[in-house]
Amino acid sequence: MDQWFERSPFIGFIPWIIYWVVADGPSTWMFGAICAVLSTLLLGVSVGFAGLRLLDIVTAVFFTAVTVAGLFVGAQDLDWMDTYATTLSSGVLAVMALASLGFEPFTAQYAPPSAARQDWEETAFRRTNQVLTLMWALVFALIAVLGYLAVMAPATVHVTKAVIPVVVIVGAVGMTLTYPDKAREKARLGAE
Repeated sequence: MDQWFERSPFIGFIPWIIYWVVADGPSTWMFGAICAVLSTLLLGVSVGFAGLRLLDIVTAVFFTAVTVAGLFVGAQDLDWMDTYATTLSSGVLAVMALASLGFEPFTAQYAPPSAARQDWEETAFRRTNQVLTLMWALVFALIAVLGYLAVMAPATVHVTKAVIPVVVIVGAVGMTLTYPDKAREKARLGAE
């Protein structure tokens, strides 16, 4: 369990989930950002500093910046955060995931140390993480767009900010859990 906890990318999303849940009401974005910063610090300590990862860096920088902005600017001047919290936070995650494709897909940072050993495994490992990272980037981008649609068409808020995002995230989690084994098996058969 400890090894799964250290290697699971889902642990890195806990502060974002906390933010999305807490910042889903009027004037709650600041409280959500503070909760996300605290959970980032607590999870960083509890994971045992398993290494610096892109998602952890983006999480700490984003929520610290939102918290500091809220402290110095004031909630009345940042009402747009109430409106666009989901769009902004999901957009940041989408950009982070897409940018990581240029150097190391962020999902690769959560793979077990023994993930790749032979040449064919290295190729399959790299391709699998490119696919998973791209999938997550598209999921985050879709959630950002849906958050914007919820603002523009408030009658759709339950579908655009709850139903569709949950269905898409559950599907993405399912693919994240099953795709690596399928891709590895396909690559192994191709190498024989």
